[in-house]
Amino acid sequence: METQEKDKIDRSDESVGETERLTGEIARLNEKLRHKDDVYLRALADFENYRKRIEREQTRAAQKGKRDLVLALLETLDGFDRMLEQTGGDPVSLAQGVRAIYRQLMNQLEAQGVTPFKSQGEPFDPKLHEAVDSVAGGQYEPGTIADELQRGYRWGDEVLRPARVRVAR
Repeated sequence: METQEKDKIDRSDESVGETERLTGEIARLNEKLRHKDDVYLRALADFENYRKRIEREQTRAAQKGKRDLVLALLETLDGFDRMLEQTGGDPVSLAQGVRAIYRQLMNQLEAQGVTPFKSQGEPFDPKLHEAVDSVAGGQYEPGTIADELQRGYRWGDEVLRPARVRVAR
């Protein structure tokens, strides 16, 4: 009987030791979980701050781009003002002033990478042209652009606006 009692006590001591070990392990894991949770929440806050900063920077960059464009257009508007003051109704002076302002505007667009492209006499390309009408062939081969109604423009290598054209049939 004494051995059974001793076995019960030894097992009881083992259970208490095992319980203490498990309790310690649980406490250690809870602390590790709190630390991981803290790291996660900090990373989440850092990401949210990063996202907001990027949005602010993009808004500022867009505003700067618009501002630069408006300033360039104001120079063109100033050219119109000067032309109207100096021409005095003379058709020749008026035509020269309009040509000068046109060149100024084209130079401002080219400085931004915007350039017109030639369409008349070229083969129709749906990537560059928008066909709005077709005409009898005449001097042009079928599928060739006979008339350009609205000029097309590129912005770098990308088509900014396709040309509106009449195509020979």
